[in-house]
Amino acid sequence: MEHALEAPRLERRLVAILAADIVGYSRHMERDETTALATLSRLRVVADELIASHKGRITGTAGDSILAEFSSVVDALDCAVKIQAGVAADGEELAPERRMQFRIGVNVGDVMVKDGDIFGDGVNIAARLETLALGGGICVSRGVRDHVRKMGRYAFEDLGEQSVKNIAQPIRAFRLHGLEEGTHEAAVADPPLGLAATSAPQPVLSTPAPFELPFWDTIKESKDPAEFTAYLEQYPNGVFAALAEARRDGLLAEQAEPIAAPAAAPEPDLATMELAFWESIEESTDPAEFAAYLEQYPEGSFTSLAEARRQSLVEAQAAPAPETVEADTTELTFWDSVKDSDNPAMYAAYLEKYPEGSFAALAKVRIDELGAAG
Repeated sequence: MEHALEAPRLERRLVAILAADIVGYSRHMERDETTALATLSRLRVVADELIASHKGRITGTAGDSILAEFSSVVDALDCAVKIQAGVAADGEELAPERRMQFRIGVNVGDVMVKDGDIFGDGVNIAARLETLALGGGICVSRGVRDHVRKMGRYAFEDLGEQSVKNIAQPIRAFRLHGLEEGTHEAAVADPPLGLAATSAPQPVLSTPAPFELPFWDTIKESKDPAEFTAYLEQYPNGVFAALAEARRDGLLAEQAEPIAAPAAAPEPDLATMELAFWESIEESTDPAEFAAYLEQYPEGSFTSLAEARRQSLVEAQAAPAPETVEADTTELTFWDSVKDSDNPAMYAAYLEKYPEGSFAALAKVRIDELGAAG
């Protein structure tokens, strides 16, 4: 009896995907094929060497496009940034109309691998993100942004949910700041492929004032309307002013709404309640919370750990503050070192150093919040 041959199982893996192509390559070819091919070959050498040096693997090339995979999201984004820098350097001596620019999309996702090629939604999304990038720029998915945002090396502009060709659900896209050299008009003349035909042209973005972007990054996920008010006072005509006003008003409206009484829930067992109590405080930096746990559960499952953490935090609070070392640093570096602190003294130190600083209003808000919480 003959058995039907089964297709070999495809390998699947989670990777970072880089997709790139040349903006307006057909126009370059129409103008001067020989020069266009020579320039593309030169830029491909730059890109190929950088992909290899960042531990990436080229999985596909077609015409002016490049598709590569990386085991690290950080390596993929670093490589994309260096490719754009290398391409910009290559074009410095050329007339503006002869310069070529890559636009690059970076995604992280699950892919299928067959004969060295990669397939799947992860690849398709990277390709669509590429079409959202401006010439010389980089667009990334939310997954990529979330992987690198805590490193503090890159700043992103949130483009919101984007409906793109052949992807069922809208994708959240972020544009890397500080790379694009193309004008807004060029972006409108050569719009991203796959966007819905009814999409309106994006407005021209103003240039953020000094420190405006880190200020916004500090507060944009906040649930406190006072922080958005502080931003609006500092940057009344800022890039994010309209969004800050909308979020502030939304939070104020939420606070004004009466809170509905919750429906009665079945009483959990004691072990479940203790575990929930512990999970709510285990990352705390307040020794009083661990003391409250010990008072509530003197014979609990986590008493020894709670006591150790409480004692450690008490000792840390009692330790004398280190002397301030005079250093040649910037206000932004100072703010980055205190902005996530739960200690109002850190914000007071910032205000003492920079009483009229770019983050002074926000520092005062944080001090008031922490004082109220304490």
